[in-house]
Order: sequence, then C-alpha cells, then structure tokens
Amino acid sequence: MIINKLSLINFKNHSGKTFEFSPQINCFVGNNGVGKTNVLDALHYLSVGKSFLGNSDLNNIRSDEDFFAIEAEIQNDEKEDIIKILQPKESKKVIKKNDKSYDRLADHIGYLPSVMISPYDSNLISDSGESRRKFLDAMISQTDSSYLFDLIQYQKTIQQRNALLKHFAKNRMFDKDSLEIYDDPISRFGTRIFDKRKDFVEKLNPISQHFYEIISGGKEIVNVIYESHLLDGLDSAQPDRFFKELLASSIDKDRALTYTSKGTHKDDLLFEMNGNSIKKIGSQGQQKSFLIALKLAQINRIKELTGKSPILLLDDIFDKLDDTRVSQLIELVNKESFGQIFITDTHKERTENVVRRISEESKIFEI
Repeated sequence: MIINKLSLINFKNHSGKTFEFSPQINCFVGNNGVGKTNVLDALHYLSVGKSFLGNSDLNNIRSDEDFFAIEAEIQNDEKEDIIKILQPKESKKVIKKNDKSYDRLADHIGYLPSVMISPYDSNLISDSGESRRKFLDAMISQTDSSYLFDLIQYQKTIQQRNALLKHFAKNRMFDKDSLEIYDDPISRFGTRIFDKRKDFVEKLNPISQHFYEIISGGKEIVNVIYESHLLDGLDSAQPDRFFKELLASSIDKDRALTYTSKGTHKDDLLFEMNGNSIKKIGSQGQQKSFLIALKLAQINRIKELTGKSPILLLDDIFDKLDDTRVSQLIELVNKESFGQIFITDTHKERTENVVRRISEESKIFEI
C-alpha cells in the first residue's frame, strides 16, 4: 500500500495543502508549530479514521471554517483507490472509498494499516492500563475485523450492565436476574477477546526482543506480559463458564462500586526488563529503545497477518534518538521492507543527511 498523493482542506492549521509522495521515505521539516505533526495526523486519519492525538473530530476543523476534508490517492496492488474523509461542523463524519461511503468506521479499519512512533509513546509506560489496552486493541483490530466486532459488542454490553448497576444504586433496589442477562454476551465476546490478545502478545514478544537488541545494542531481556482476570481460568474446559463465575463472584463488589469490576475491560500489559518493571529500572534510553522495538514488532506482526506493509509515521524521531540511531532505525526499516515512511523534524539539513544516504527516492517537504 503506497500513498501517492494527499490533499488537506481546513484540517487543523492547513487551509489547503497537497503533497505528492515518494513510495519510500517522505520528510516534513520546519519550525515547531508549523503543522508537521498535523500532516502525520491526517495520514493517521486515513488509516483508522481518527486523530492519534485523541482530539475530537470537530476540534480538527480549522478555526472559523465549517468542515475539514482529507483526500488521498492510494496505490493498492495494480489499482488506485481514492479515500476521502469529510467532517462537517453540523453533521457526522463521512469516510468514502472510491466515492462509496462506509456504513461503519469498523469496515475501513485494516484497509491501510499504520504504525505511529511519537513522543507520546512514553505514556504507554507511565499511564494507566487503559492506554495499554487501547494500544493492544488498535494493533489487533488492524489485522482482524472479527476481533474489532467482538470488542465493540463487549464494550456496549459492559456499558449497559454498568448503567443497570447505577440504576439500582440510584433507586435503592437490586434485581439479580436482570443483571445476569448480560453474563452470556459478556462471557462470549470477552473470552474471544482474551484468546486473541493472549495469542497476539505471545507472538509479539520474540520479535520485540529481536528489534530491541538491534536498536539498543544491549543484552537485556525485554518482555511484554499480558495480565487478565481470565488467566486464572486458563485450564478451564469451559472458559465461557469461568467468565460467568467471575462475574457472579464479584456481584457484591460491583453493586457497591456501580460498575463491572472484573473482565477483559480490566486487562493490562506489563513491560519488563530482566524480570523487573521497565518503568522502575529502565533508563530513559532503554525505555525509548524498548518502545520503538515494540512498534517495529507491531509492524512485523501486521505485515505477517495481513500481507500488507503498514505505513510508518515517525513524529519528532530525532527527539528520541541521536542521529546515528535514527539512521540505523531508518536503514533497518528500509531493509525490512516495512513500507512507506513519513518523518517529521525541525532541522532540514540533519534530515537530508540521514535519508539521502539511505534512499535517493526520498522527498523532503518544507512546511
């Protein structure tokens, strides 16, 4: 998958901009605040239909304008597809492929897989489990549409169960039978989510270790450990039944808390180095190297599972690594044939020195 051309209208600070890209390496250079990261965010929109910064769609409309539009020409094997994203102020977002609107955003996920490496990745180590679950879900969803369906259904059912628990508390009542209606769909969807998360993380680990050694030159053993309430029932002949028992055992606690306290919505990832938390013992450089290795492993798994080379978005990568390591990283990605690369940087000469040595096909855009 190659993005040949990108056009932006009223997207963030860009009133109108068009780029024609190299199939290999593309760099956006300029001072801070000129909108380099915004271009990467537009590319992220093409992939998953939303901002990687977590902004609401309406907040991405340029000030005093009524809409934003993103359009791209994408080489898909022998044919070219046109992807359009339109967000008016007064109505819902529309995503089209070759002028045909998707009924659901979920139908578009996986068409153009992407991986973002940005300064915000450090949040995966420092933040709560929610950010790591989102990261894991985003990885798997780009490779498996049935996983995304199960995840959406599971989250809806948990929300309904939580709403009922709050209703009981507000009205000082309780009806166990009404609550148990949700046990079957929660356990059915949740068990499938658990199985796929567990399998994905297990296969991600050796690849992460491989890339960590290349990037850092270190001999540390790094691990991603999957944590879930369902691991306790791993040997159960009926995992669905174990999940239902889990819900039943926490019913008094759920009544007090007014939300569902156990299930796959509470899963987490632990990042370890030599058997200890990387947050506690890893230096800043080791943490950066680990996160980049994790993202490269993600690219590898997506490519392996889908046959597609994800686009790689490197935001402010020189802030993470010195020039030599950046050069090694880009050469590595190029050698592995990971796909099209997009980079932002504040120093044009520095960027040129690195990418021109690797690819004559590279393009540099001054923003």
